[in-house]
Amino acid sequence: MNSLLSTDKGKAAGFAGALALLILSAAASVLFGLRNFSLDTVIQAYTSYTGSDEQLIIRTSRVPRALTAAVIGCSLAVSGVLLQAMTRNPLASPSILGINAGAALAIVSMLYWYGAVFTFGDLIWVAFIGAGISAGAIFLIATAGKGGMTPIKLILTGSALASFATSINSLFMLISNETLEGALYWLTGSVSNSNLNHTLQLLPYMAAGWVIALLMTRSLNVMAMGDDVAIGLGQRMVWVKLLTLLVVVLLAGGSVALAGPIAFVGIMIPHISRWLIGNDHRWVLPYSAVLGAAFLLLADTLSRFLIHGKEVPVGVTTAVLGVPFVVALVRRKALGQI
Repeated sequence: MNSLLSTDKGKAAGFAGALALLILSAAASVLFGLRNFSLDTVIQAYTSYTGSDEQLIIRTSRVPRALTAAVIGCSLAVSGVLLQAMTRNPLASPSILGINAGAALAIVSMLYWYGAVFTFGDLIWVAFIGAGISAGAIFLIATAGKGGMTPIKLILTGSALASFATSINSLFMLISNETLEGALYWLTGSVSNSNLNHTLQLLPYMAAGWVIALLMTRSLNVMAMGDDVAIGLGQRMVWVKLLTLLVVVLLAGGSVALAGPIAFVGIMIPHISRWLIGNDHRWVLPYSAVLGAAFLLLADTLSRFLIHGKEVPVGVTTAVLGVPFVVALVRRKALGQI
């Protein structure tokens, strides 16, 4: 697949453009919605705080919401890059492989058994554990049997476990009204009730995942060539794959803890990045991080205008945008163009 930007200068210029898009997306997220604000009002909310309704909305809703969307978009996109490189499967992402669903099942199970008596810190670790168990189970099952892990076995295993997790979530919500009230809106994937303290509490884990992923870009390039080639080049595949899964668990599990399972970001953005700059993960990963953040900010802003007078959860918007993308991706894969 030929890239749009083929030279290092072109890629650097494109990355500057991606950063500019991220800044504009963040500004749009803060300024526009059911109530629109001017840039002066936003600045005054932090320089000349008076406690007005506008300033309260900006400080307690719009800015935390924008920060949360950026963190989640970045994390899901980076997770998609890691999974697609590790599995050499263009359809791999935390949502399609069921990792998000495992984290969501762990949280809904906790809501069912213990109610709302736990802290957000507890919720973080429950999401990590759920994502870790589901990731481990998916790869163990997909690897077992004749032929080892193949793209079709991986997708089928992830889809089956995701369906199982969704069914159990539905069961818990049916038999417990308290669980239903606490989980229903969250399961659609929403950043509308973002809490700045929660995002800042989770940010060190996410930042650690981003840094480790950036340090792994050379290993990702080697791993994407195939296990035999990677081993021949001295790559310790078991350790690299375990570290990759650990980062995916941190990023995907943390994203679910913040806003519920948001799909399609992890599959769309890595492909857009590769279309722009090729397959070198030294560029693909930072591009995906920035574009993923910008995409979810724009999707969340768009979700405020899909239904007049109401806000749609951003997970619905990413699904509306993502389904046609995946259909086109599968068609191109079938034609051998990916």
